Amino acid sequence: MPDRSPEWFDAQYNNRARIPGHPAILRHWADASARALARPGWVFDVAYGDDPTERLDMLPAGTDAPVFVYIHGGYWRALDKRDHAFVAPPLADAGAMVVNLNYALCPAVSIEHIVRQLVKALAWVFRHSAAHGGDPRRIVVAGHSAGGHLAAMLLACNWKTVASDLPADLVKSALSISGVYDLEPLRHAPFLAPDIGLTAASALRLSPAAMPAPSRGSLVTVVGGDESEEFHRQANLIAKAWGPRVVIASEIEAGRNHMDVLHELARPQSTTHRWALKLLGL
Repeated sequence: MPDRSPEWFDAQYNNRARIPGHPAILRHWADASARALARPGWVFDVAYGDDPTERLDMLPAGTDAPVFVYIHGGYWRALDKRDHAFVAPPLADAGAMVVNLNYALCPAVSIEHIVRQLVKALAWVFRHSAAHGGDPRRIVVAGHSAGGHLAAMLLACNWKTVASDLPADLVKSALSISGVYDLEPLRHAPFLAPDIGLTAASALRLSPAAMPAPSRGSLVTVVGGDESEEFHRQANLIAKAWGPRVVIASEIEAGRNHMDVLHELARPQSTTHRWALKLLGL
């Protein structure tokens, strides 16, 4: 990457500063999620680990349903699983069991710690989702922004080294919306760098684009047409790094920015929603 100023990195990655209408988007998320959470059937705050942050919510959808695991964004330092609950009902209506994950936030913990938490969460989903009507043989992981990074990390995980009872293909596919796959630029963005505490070594170690392509599974990336040049570069980078065998589609949602692109996941007519259903086999 060529030398750039700290101001340039902030302009590329500080999405709230880039989006003047972000307060209205946050209000939409809150209102839509409140309506979603009022829907009967949710199972709230199930522990997948001992730490108080290791909790998940589930919206079941009958029996033997494919499992859609959603990871919220917020640059690993903000937001909560319930802030994006609005993505769940349209997927449940289509026949998927939806699981929304929480995790600890930076700067209290490192991104590496968060990755380990989510590995634990997916192991829990594999072992226990059947008791709630899910099919552990059909697990799809999705996320937005930092959650998109975490979804890619889980696709790349070597599950057989985590525990002997876990299948190598525990995560069948991933949907990453506005994900980050090269973490090095974030070290140079003043608005974010102090909170996430990356070093050159940890940024490289935690960058999916620097990892070997997963030996199994597929990834679909989505980016908003109005996002910064860097988010488009990030999507192009993972497609090149992992190749077409793994990255089976790189979609652009026209007219969407880094925040409202997530609305497409909850809109049944959208390309993003249709990809979610296709990955789930619905």
